[in-house]
Amino acid sequence: MSEGTVDRAFATALYGTDGDVDTGASLLAADPASDTELALRGQELVRRAWERGWQPADLLRAVVRETAHDAPHVRLVARLIRAETGRYDVLPPRWAAQLDALPGDGGAPRTDRFSAATTALELYRLLLRLPALEPAGPVPGEALTVPVAGEPRALARIRALLAKAEATGYPPEAEALSAKAQELMARHSVDEALLASRTRAKDAPSACRIGVDAPYETAKAVLLAAVAGANRCEAVWNGTFGFSTVVGFASDLEAVELLHTSLLVQATAAMTRAEAEQRAGGRKRTKSFRQSFLAAYAQRIGDRLAAVAGEVTEERGELLPVLAAREVAVAGRTRELFPQTVTTRMRGVSDEAGWHEGRSAADRSRLS
Repeated sequence: MSEGTVDRAFATALYGTDGDVDTGASLLAADPASDTELALRGQELVRRAWERGWQPADLLRAVVRETAHDAPHVRLVARLIRAETGRYDVLPPRWAAQLDALPGDGGAPRTDRFSAATTALELYRLLLRLPALEPAGPVPGEALTVPVAGEPRALARIRALLAKAEATGYPPEAEALSAKAQELMARHSVDEALLASRTRAKDAPSACRIGVDAPYETAKAVLLAAVAGANRCEAVWNGTFGFSTVVGFASDLEAVELLHTSLLVQATAAMTRAEAEQRAGGRKRTKSFRQSFLAAYAQRIGDRLAAVAGEVTEERGELLPVLAAREVAVAGRTRELFPQTVTTRMRGVSDEAGWHEGRSAADRSRLS
């Protein structure tokens, strides 16, 4: 009987033209034996999402954007993701960190059967209607090359430098530490390229997704694109679902994510200080000020990161053909994944004070 109840509820709430969630939820609430089958159907929808290119962080972000951070739908999709991924002995790279970031069920309020069924049907309807995404790595169940435990020493050093940059309250020191991190990233990338060329490794570009959340997501996407470009990667922003897909060689992708995350923390701290100074001078903080600040920060920091990376590349002039070939490979893979892209104009950049403060925040100290 339980399967029949779920089928009738789905026909009413998910597949019917009216989308009558209340009627479907009433059917489920009246049949406690349907709970197990309902959960299995949810796992199946999650599995279909993997097959259409979605990953745990993508699903969580999509549900949050449609509901709210504290919505019961978010806790439910987290449970379904854990249950489905628990079926596999080995998961794709980067999935472990995404699973660790899922919210727990602790403190969830108790709810009646009708409300719980309503939440499930609303979530399932959202999952059912998700479009296919460009692939950004293997899905659970595919053959995987298990990475060596731990991370390269260079990435550990980069992570430590960025942690210091975020912790310091002295802006020039933060920028100098970030510059040193970029230098290490560039050297790590060059070393990886050299190793691949010497061993004739069949290395190819891959992709990862990085969340770009509101507010001021356009400026944040520009910052990510600048960090990616300075590290021989390309970033394509999906404003509808709140992420950018970064295409590049594996040795560069994690470093790009590390630096972008750190720079966002530093930019936000610098913007907060600048706003305080504006208020002290009798000027009100505005959305336009913050948007202009972040836009200028992204543009200027991108120029400076590229300059640091360029200095490292010039030191190893004999590797220019190898690096050029890798850049061509990244561009080609980006075109394969995104044959049609459009350029977005950043709006709301009209506050002169915000623009100058943003450039100053990215330009206070020498980066070489």
